[in-house]
Amino acid sequence: MSLRFLGTGTSNGVPVIGCQCEVCRSKDPRDSRLRTSALLETAHTRILIDCGPDFRQQILPLPFRKIDGLLVTHIHYDHVGGIDDVRPYCMLGDIEVYANEDTCAGLRHNFPYCFTEHLYPGVPKLNLHAVLPHSHLRIGDVEVVPITVMHGKLPILGFRIGKLAYITDMKTIADTELPYLEGVETLVVNALRWDRPHHSHQLIQDAIDFGRRIGAKRTYLTHLTHQIGLHEEAQRLLPEDVFFAYDGLQIEL
Repeated sequence: MSLRFLGTGTSNGVPVIGCQCEVCRSKDPRDSRLRTSALLETAHTRILIDCGPDFRQQILPLPFRKIDGLLVTHIHYDHVGGIDDVRPYCMLGDIEVYANEDTCAGLRHNFPYCFTEHLYPGVPKLNLHAVLPHSHLRIGDVEVVPITVMHGKLPILGFRIGKLAYITDMKTIADTELPYLEGVETLVVNALRWDRPHHSHQLIQDAIDFGRRIGAKRTYLTHLTHQIGLHEEAQRLLPEDVFFAYDGLQIEL
């Protein structure tokens, strides 16, 4: 099983429009970050985690293969804005979408033409599944356990998949969720920047501490701003088992 980071940036992406900082002007491809999304694949199953506004650009270079499931963390635009672009994949089968009830309601509201009784020809065919935290989902040969984390005051989903935990946009997590992360070896988690606390996102040290708290063997930081600095320099400041993820990075699980 492998996880490919399709995007590792925040809602603005990197480069930020109008910014002339050294990161936004960098020619290192690791400093260019599309909106946060990932692709989990086995030999038989392909699962997309979030589908932001950069999805078309992210998926074009990859083989055209059925998407067996779409896991959605929450309704914010940078995580769902590209859902209309899954249309070509519907030729291979409907897209099964898994999200909490509030996110399902938000998708029906934001993309009403996908959920009418009589669908307009060509719209994506999306089957919504409202999932509960701690329920066990099976998508192909992959078992997924959703957990709840808090994005400020908004409850959103993270996902436990085998010994992987994928969490983004988290500010806090209840102690009652931690047992569902026991045995996690690879943690993917959001880390906005080095300093200046944010009301709904962790900082880098928060993410490092969280990885230590659950006993992860390796931690990959995502949902990053240009304020982390140049990738090559910033990576040297992290512990040896913590890594800044970057677009296109693929890790084996």
